[in-house]
Amino acid sequence: MAVRRGFRAKALVARMVTHTVTALVYQQNRRERVDVFLDGRPGLSLAAVLAATLAVGQQLSDEAIAELQQADAREQAYARTLHFLSFRARSEAEVRRYLATRHLSDADSEAVIERLTRVGYLDDQAFARAWVASRNRSRPRGAQALRYELQQKGIHPDIIRTVLADLEPAELAYAAARPQAERWRQLDPHAFRQKMGAFLSRRGFAYDVIRPTVDRLLREAALNDAAGADVDD
Repeated sequence: MAVRRGFRAKALVARMVTHTVTALVYQQNRRERVDVFLDGRPGLSLAAVLAATLAVGQQLSDEAIAELQQADAREQAYARTLHFLSFRARSEAEVRRYLATRHLSDADSEAVIERLTRVGYLDDQAFARAWVASRNRSRPRGAQALRYELQQKGIHPDIIRTVLADLEPAELAYAAARPQAERWRQLDPHAFRQKMGAFLSRRGFAYDVIRPTVDRLLREAALNDAAGADVDD
């Protein structure tokens, strides 16, 4: 019995092999990375923020090394995701899809998402408001079109409802229609109504918004024509 316990103790010691950190060297071309030398030989490469927790002479078990490698994988994924976000704001669903291409575990992906959310880089409500504001500055469109776009970005329905509740559909429709109205001002009222109605419908505006908008544009066109006729007289 004592012999068996002796074998088990030796096996346990064998599994607890440690390695000594003998050097920490910044990589020449990637100063954010550090090469960690173990027992006098290159051992692993870590993000500088992780390597800063180590010291020459420190003992590392195989388990500790594996944990450092996992933490480094998360750190690299976080850095790459920050670069991904540098081009434009993204929704949480977009970031999740991006992380899926990095072949991380579910736990690692969640850790990156949680960190990005904590520091304010991920905020679906702020993203949705900014998306709607940008769209309406460049090409105003109706709630239907905006709802579809936000759904494609993976925004939660509750957030979509909250953001779209702040819209003024009549003013957005008018802003979208005015440039087109100038182009079609020579059309007769029937043709103008048809073309403008189809245009606003494609932009995602509902019929109960389209009709009064077109009426408003036609009234303005008639007033402008009357004013022009008075000047000519």
